[in-house]
Amino acid sequence: MGKMPDTVSTHDNTGLLVLAVDDEAPGLSEIKFLLESSPHIRRVLTAFDAAEALRILRGDYEQEVMARTKAGLPPVDAVFADINMPGLSGMDLARVLSAFRYPPALVFVTGVEERDALVTAFDVGALDFINKPINEERVLKAISRVADRVGRTAAPANPSGQAAQNPAEPTDDEVIPVELGGTIKLVPRASVRYVEAQGDYARLHTQDGSHLVRIPLAQLEERWANAGFVRIHRSYLVALPLVSELRMTANGYAVVIGTGDGAKELPVSRRRTKELKERIVRPPKSGW
Repeated sequence: MGKMPDTVSTHDNTGLLVLAVDDEAPGLSEIKFLLESSPHIRRVLTAFDAAEALRILRGDYEQEVMARTKAGLPPVDAVFADINMPGLSGMDLARVLSAFRYPPALVFVTGVEERDALVTAFDVGALDFINKPINEERVLKAISRVADRVGRTAAPANPSGQAAQNPAEPTDDEVIPVELGGTIKLVPRASVRYVEAQGDYARLHTQDGSHLVRIPLAQLEERWANAGFVRIHRSYLVALPLVSELRMTANGYAVVIGTGDGAKELPVSRRRTKELKERIVRPPKSGW
């Protein structure tokens, strides 16, 4: 049995409940201190390894964590986890979290030598990444993303076990880590105009350029369906709100993404034309 998790006392019951995980005491103390500096954070739980973190997330120590799960909420709002830990790594922890019925937001805290892990970590649903040595500004930016993701900045906790009413939908704030010249750049999903299949990889096209990520197009199609992305062809996934035209060409239908000099024409497969027309004419009332 690991050490009983440290907690922060609070004077009220508003704000985010987060869990920080790091096997090194100085690193854990630093991230805990910086998390507490945010007005969005109500309480910080800590764990010295991934196994201890999972016990906390099961509610072994905290009645509030158990009550949140029973109420149909994530056990905590977010987990800030180091990637490189002995035993279960941060990546292992991420895979377990992704299988939760109500997974918390995940933010990785990592060293620059783990760039390959960062690019791969997109596949396990990380919301953000903080490189070591960490600084307050970067931590506060990550907390802001978490707050947007859960749809609140200081919503009341629900320790009573009653189901939450009208839970907020996550916002379109996912970021995708891509490697450029030996550094990691975080590309907001909202900046992606369309995605092109390249074997087991996908190329994200933005207004400023393109970025290759290690994830199949079919997986992105499923993952981004509620963010307004639609498959128009075996090779293309597009941001539907950016479609400016659906036109007939010599080879069938095509869509135009954007306007002016930056417009891009992409083919629409025959079997996807009818569905695309229906979605353009009668878009869904929710989801995006």
